Amino acid sequence: MMEMQKLQTVDYDKSLEYWAEIPATLDGVLGGFGFISDVDISGSQQFLESLFLLEKGPRKEIALDCGAGIGRISKNLLVPFFNRVDVIEPDKKFLSEILNYVGADSYKIGALYQNSLQDFNPERKYDIIWNQWVLGYLKDDDLVKYLIKCRNALADNGIIIVKENVTSSGKVEADEVDSSITRPLKQFIQIFKSANLKRIKQCKQTNLPNGIYPVYMFALVPINENTI
Repeated sequence: MMEMQKLQTVDYDKSLEYWAEIPATLDGVLGGFGFISDVDISGSQQFLESLFLLEKGPRKEIALDCGAGIGRISKNLLVPFFNRVDVIEPDKKFLSEILNYVGADSYKIGALYQNSLQDFNPERKYDIIWNQWVLGYLKDDDLVKYLIKCRNALADNGIIIVKENVTSSGKVEADEVDSSITRPLKQFIQIFKSANLKRIKQCKQTNLPNGIYPVYMFALVPINENTI
């Protein structure tokens, strides 16, 4: 297996400082691209619904929203499907806004964890663990360790979802402003294998505007689990 690139462009403190200055709004958490939220959620809904149709699909009991921001994914995607949604979010002001943002269905929001992903240790088993536009803030080694923790926190037939930007250049590209990186497809595949995860479904998000990174969705399960 090819050795993963060691990147020093991810700085956890710098990332936290960046998000501390971002307003707790839809446009804020989407970096000025709030207008793509509906298209994004629609694609995610179709992807998630296809997983429920699997012979050994996940239950609809409890989901985990990782790097939840103000609860955009919790409100529009996970809460409609699941009985309970736990959230992880390192920024206090975002975390404080989630119940208000989710609104009438906020009774379905369970635990609110103020944690960075690299420091998070799941306390229960989840049917779906949703990671979107957040894994670029983790260094490669920490991402593998985090995915292993997610793998070990899956309920029976549980699935990890990764939805992330992917570079077209085939190379890692760094954003020095928020101290994040965008990985190529081949590197995601390598990282998944290192975490002992296999892809049971993969697709590209459609109907996004030109000029932004391609966005891919991956459904991941432990390699030793036969779900199809």
